[in-house]
Amino acid sequence: MGKKARPPIPLLSGKIIETHCHLDYLSGDELVNTISKSRDVGVDKIITIAVSEDNQAIVREIADSDPNVWCTQGLHPHEATSWSGDFGEDLRSHAAHPKVLAIGEIGLDYYYEHADAKTQIAAFEGQLDVAIEHNKPVVIHTREAEQDTKTVLSSVRTSLSKKGVIHSFTSSLDLAEFCLGEGFYLGFNGIATFKNAENVREVIRATPIERILLETDAPYLTPVPYRGVPNAPFYLPFIAQTVADLKNVSVEELLSVTYQNSLDCFF
Repeated sequence: MGKKARPPIPLLSGKIIETHCHLDYLSGDELVNTISKSRDVGVDKIITIAVSEDNQAIVREIADSDPNVWCTQGLHPHEATSWSGDFGEDLRSHAAHPKVLAIGEIGLDYYYEHADAKTQIAAFEGQLDVAIEHNKPVVIHTREAEQDTKTVLSSVRTSLSKKGVIHSFTSSLDLAEFCLGEGFYLGFNGIATFKNAENVREVIRATPIERILLETDAPYLTPVPYRGVPNAPFYLPFIAQTVADLKNVSVEELLSVTYQNSLDCFF
């Protein structure tokens, strides 16, 4: 027997904003075609994310190349050893770029330990300072670092006026409640469709729809039923339908609310 055919990507009845992907993995026609195909299914805006010292300029260039693409600037916790005074000055100099919406992807990741906790915290705090100085929201990655994430975010409770999003949320309900209480949005992606991700679905059910953002984290975390191929923003309809089902609302209602959430958070 041959492989089971994958269903077509549904055309959304409302607009959606891709709040987290990595378009710099694409180039040339592949990049242009991905943006075009995403627009065809209802993706109105795309935010492509900086993560390392060598892709800051690339994501700015991609954002500058298309009127419906924006970007962030920042170091992923895996890249925390790249944090330095020079990088901090570069970050400050580009934070005011008209296509830079947020500082990110920043945070803490103690699962892989690409850098020790002290180094990660220093990079996290330094980049939060830039966000505060430029009145930008932040895009936060946290994994296996719940207590230190709480400690760092508590320290900027009053100074970080624009909060941002805890992206690809897979942490505990306790951390979710803390972050929601601090004014952050929670970002959900294809993990919500995975068979073994009931913990994520539990958090989605508990999160007010007014605090949910949709994302893909493409090219990673491709949702069911397209697992096994590289992810892309045009798979957002599957994530939207899953989240709508978990929230017991129509996909039209979910799209209306999450679109406004994305505008409020970033634009």
